[in-house]
Amino acid sequence: MPGIAAIAMGAAPVLGGALFGAAMGQLRGPDLRDGIKQDLQLLEQLPDTEVARRDALGRSINDRVDELVEANDKARQLRAAARSYEGNWRDIVLLLCTLLFSIVWWSVDHHRDSWLPVFITTILASVVAAGYALRGLSRSVRRLRRRADRRQQS
Repeated sequence: MPGIAAIAMGAAPVLGGALFGAAMGQLRGPDLRDGIKQDLQLLEQLPDTEVARRDALGRSINDRVDELVEANDKARQLRAAARSYEGNWRDIVLLLCTLLFSIVWWSVDHHRDSWLPVFITTILASVVAAGYALRGLSRSVRRLRRRADRRQQS
């Protein structure tokens, strides 16, 4: 039993990070379109004699539609920024940080019972970060070569 407890304690930071990442990918804001549909149905059901309520609900619907359009524009801008992101130096810094964390984790004595899952995960994170860093460096080298070729041709 102490061996299973040690493995569980060692895996806790890794699993906690994985759960946090999964939760962040699954959390969604309120569905504005569904709220607009419900408000439009409510507006149809209100009698014509309740002019003030119909006007207030109409303003609320218009505000939600405006918020939806703004959110769509911001999402489009964020997607464009994410597509153009290359990160190069940030990926190198991330690689260095994961490598340094792996070295520190290896040398800490009081984590000897639970070090293996975290150590393996940091090695995997280092490999992923190295892949991104190498991809960024190769893109930079290709750009530099293209610039040099253009300068030589002109």
